Amino acid sequence: MSYRARDFMSRNFVTFAPDMDVLEAVRMITDFNISGGPVVDSQGSLVGVLSEIDCARAVIQASYHESRGGHVREFMRTDFKTVDVDDSIMHVAKLFGEQTHFYYRGFPVLKHSRVVGRITLRNVLRAFDTMSQEARKGGR
Repeated sequence: MSYRARDFMSRNFVTFAPDMDVLEAVRMITDFNISGGPVVDSQGSLVGVLSEIDCARAVIQASYHESRGGHVREFMRTDFKTVDVDDSIMHVAKLFGEQTHFYYRGFPVLKHSRVVGRITLRNVLRAFDTMSQEARKGGR
């Protein structure tokens, strides 16, 4: 069986708004125990991604300047990769393998240019575990 991103992506995921206070985003990341997520505008279009390390930079800056922190748009990344719902799990795994930044643990999943999910490295590992289990059952 050929697995796709849609088979293992998370459909329940946290999104951030560009105008959101970055310290609110920090709270959401810690409350939901996530590594980050997509930033979408009021029309639902993907405009960036926010990670834990981006939030750490915001917190450091806020502490250093004794300020409130700023908005998500000031700290989000606009240079990022996405995955299509129909991309193979192997393709997604290769994208993770090509990453040079340890903080990039998830990709927004798009369908017709709209964010419909998020796929993490853990989701990909789960896919490979599932494939391995199926192979063992079929090989008996």
